[in-house]
Amino acid sequence: MKGSAIREKLHNGERTYGTHIASLMNPVAATMAAAKMEMDFAFICTEHMPIDRTEVSRLCHLYSAHGVSPIVRVPCPDAAAIGMVLDAGAEGIVVPYVETVDEVKMASAAIRYRPLKGKLLKDALTDPSKLPEETHTFLKGFNQNNYLIIGVESVPAMESLEELITCAEVDGVFLGPHDITTSMGIPEDYANPRFLDAVEDVILRCRKHSVGVGLHTQLLSLEDRTLKRFLNAGMNWILNGADITVMLDAMNAQLRTLRAIPSSQQTTCVK
Repeated sequence: MKGSAIREKLHNGERTYGTHIASLMNPVAATMAAAKMEMDFAFICTEHMPIDRTEVSRLCHLYSAHGVSPIVRVPCPDAAAIGMVLDAGAEGIVVPYVETVDEVKMASAAIRYRPLKGKLLKDALTDPSKLPEETHTFLKGFNQNNYLIIGVESVPAMESLEELITCAEVDGVFLGPHDITTSMGIPEDYANPRFLDAVEDVILRCRKHSVGVGLHTQLLSLEDRTLKRFLNAGMNWILNGADITVMLDAMNAQLRTLRAIPSSQQTTCVK
């Protein structure tokens, strides 16, 4: 699925599915994952994961070549960091921990007006009509598969949500449970009604403005009723766990099954 299709789904409320690529980074495993995993997008994190530009570019091109849209979370709200991963082949950009209008406008401009920089970029932000029609046409085609997801991960960001998602072209919102609960004074208490109510409220407000919204979670770690509550509220960017966590669950389940098989022979010790 190309970035333009992901962007359309984010806005119209259709669900799109993917996972965090945290361990399948060697060329053989990454190629197998890109070709065999039934997902719409691959989430690649450069904020918390020790991954370099070469690895990012390799993963982006592998997934893109197999019809999976590569999304990269940059380390911070920075135009240079966004431009770097777009050059590496990213289509989606997740900008973490956004709290101000200026951060959103900068991030949106970095992916909508790439490769403009400096004064021309500032002029475009102030008054897009100043750009020649030929430039508008070029930029639209050049950046047709780019899309922006902003990280709403704090109480100030949730309080300013409408302003953040309407001040510029924002395609989606990423909710970070760990940072949100910490900001709320209930660290890692993901079952707390205050947290659940806050997430549902953000989802409803995002969908009111036709902006996609998602929560990083894992199916097995969420109660069915909680997941259904968020999905019913309109959550449509489904970032399901990470490759390594899913593999751990699957492997441990298989090992427990093997250990439960009774031995058919009594082991004896021969001296």
